[in-house]
Amino acid sequence: MRGKVTLIGCPKLDNVDYSEKLTQIIQNNNIQSVTIVRMEVPCCGGLELAAKKALQASGKFIPWQVVTISIDGKILE
Repeated sequence: MRGKVTLIGCPKLDNVDYSEKLTQIIQNNNIQSVTIVRMEVPCCGGLELAAKKALQASGKFIPWQVVTISIDGKILE
């Protein structure tokens, strides 16, 4: 993750709405792109959803992508 800012969270274990904080981060900083790295397990879908919601709420057009990791550590997409 050299040269990147990394944020980590777990929607299953953390009882927070990540989208609000992510929206603030995107609005108040010069973000060039967003890469969402998530596991293939269903609960990690909450991270992807929160990031998409934050990008929309920020009012900025920022390129983004999703990378999904399998439970055995392989990149799926």
